Amino acid sequence: MSAPPATRDPTAGRVLALCRIATAVFFLLFGEYKLASSEFAQRTFPQVWLKDFIENGAVGFYRAFLSAVVLPHHVFFGYLVGAVELFIGLALLLGLWVRLASVLGVLHMVNLTLATWWGPGHHVPVWRYFGAELDHLPLLLLFVIFYAADAGRCWGLDGLRRSRAAAA
Repeated sequence: MSAPPATRDPTAGRVLALCRIATAVFFLLFGEYKLASSEFAQRTFPQVWLKDFIENGAVGFYRAFLSAVVLPHHVFFGYLVGAVELFIGLALLLGLWVRLASVLGVLHMVNLTLATWWGPGHHVPVWRYFGAELDHLPLLLLFVIFYAADAGRCWGLDGLRRSRAAAA
């Protein structure tokens, strides 16, 4: 199996690695503040985020899921969100398990998109829905790129592991 095209070109591989590392910094910050204090899981997540998702943004079936499953267990899910974001950040930073982190990143962005889709309101021009998702959809596409290009191969432990395995 040959390497993805982006990793055959050293410049493209380095640019991809820089994007991976920059994205990692965002997710380390996102996860850290959610895990460093109980404030997010116990207060901010249910009283601000979940309330807004359920009342204003979530698509129908997802609104029901947030109300019936997530809200009653908001502390668990609040910490879980922080742990997932921290894992994504660490994996991208180290270039280790980048494909797994990318799958989790895609799922996380789909989750956030489903939770916020109706934020602009109902019956508005379709571009407004996509415009309101500019926090989520570009990151989702970036995770797809990281996965497809196997972005941990350049400047990452995934590449080091593979080269050691190939040498053995």
